[in-house]
Amino acid sequence: MSQYRAVFDAEITFSNEGGLQAQGFRVDVPDAVVSADEIGRLFVTSLDLLMTESVTVRNVRIIEEAHKGTRGGPSDPRVTPE
Repeated sequence: MSQYRAVFDAEITFSNEGGLQAQGFRVDVPDAVVSADEIGRLFVTSLDLLMTESVTVRNVRIIEEAHKGTRGGPSDPRVTPE
């Protein structure tokens, strides 16, 4: 069974001011078709970020690659399948 990862650039703003930018970040995704909102959620969850106000993802590419264990992602053993 194929596994997929999203490669993307992201920008986060925090509700207590400040922000974070990432370029070429990768997260495990459940399928080859995934929304930008889901990628953003996985990004925030994987880094355990608190007080996130907004997340913008750009330049998304989905690649076929083995999962690496993204927190909150499809291979995270703490997540129960729906």
